[in-house]
Amino acid sequence: MAHDDDLQALDRAYQPSPGLGVAVSDPVQNPGLPPHRERMTDKDPRAEKNAARTVYSLFYLSLAGSIWAVAAYMLFPIESGALIDIRNNNLFIGLGIALALLALGIGAIHWSKALMSDKEFIEYRHPTRGKDSTREAAIEAFAAANEESGFGRRSMIRNSLIAAVVASIIPGVTLFRGLAPHSGANPEHPHVGDPVALLKHTMWDKGMRLARDPDGTPIRAADVTLGSAFHVIPEELAELSHHDGYLEEKAKAIVLLMRLRPEQLIEADDRKDWSYDGIVAYSKVCTHVGCPVALYEQQTHHLLCPCHQSQFDVTDHAKVIFGPAARPLPQLPIMVDDEGYLVARSDFKEPVGPSFWERH
Repeated sequence: MAHDDDLQALDRAYQPSPGLGVAVSDPVQNPGLPPHRERMTDKDPRAEKNAARTVYSLFYLSLAGSIWAVAAYMLFPIESGALIDIRNNNLFIGLGIALALLALGIGAIHWSKALMSDKEFIEYRHPTRGKDSTREAAIEAFAAANEESGFGRRSMIRNSLIAAVVASIIPGVTLFRGLAPHSGANPEHPHVGDPVALLKHTMWDKGMRLARDPDGTPIRAADVTLGSAFHVIPEELAELSHHDGYLEEKAKAIVLLMRLRPEQLIEADDRKDWSYDGIVAYSKVCTHVGCPVALYEQQTHHLLCPCHQSQFDVTDHAKVIFGPAARPLPQLPIMVDDEGYLVARSDFKEPVGPSFWERH
């Protein structure tokens, strides 16, 4: 073959550099390749058929696992938000995907071990850009590989493999359906699954007291000293149980409360009544990817997100001064009630959370 001629010419032209090598009188001899051991499938046609049957059965089992994962997504919906429904959804979809990938992998390994050619050979290196004869030899090598693997002639294995590989992608694509809004699917919870509606409103409402996190103790304005920072939740949040959505509501409504000197605040005309005597409240949910912004620098009046180092200037509407966050932290308008407790004037005026939601 032309490919073999090129390799022989390359061997003759190559002269290794002596370098630091030491010539010895009894160098190690090339032991050569070990003798080839035939497998049962090489000697017994019946064993070969059984191996082929096992391979395509595994591929079809993988196909069934992928179909089951898609069916489980529809048979076990999570729109209700109940823990048992979420658990069943994750369990059965996960089992389907696991079966699909496991059967596909085992089938491919069994195919290579039992049916593909297992003869040992040495493949010499050659220049990156070979001659035309070398390239033709590469084409011949691919043709030989196709013949030895049986991919072209074993139609049952080939077709089942293609079907299993294509089907294994479908469950992953199906799961993206869960990212789409499901508003109105449940009359009792019309906003379940709609992230825009869920993040546009929180528990904060006019007159709701600001309370310490996590005990729910109301906060007096007189207790907030210069340089202090309070982790704040709505007072009514403490009345919710975990089954009623305590964690979900807290994740949206968490606030960081700080007090500065009033003259240090740069306030827009439409926000001058959002603070009280230098006390300001901002959402703790970072506008980058939603991490808790809970690190406050008293001297610089900067808030720091520990996840990706976004920094916000508390003196100037919590605008971004460093990092990947795309917009300022939403500010909670506050005031003081007749008893001296800090209360909310209203809910946030913009959606909390990552910047994607502000575009809706």
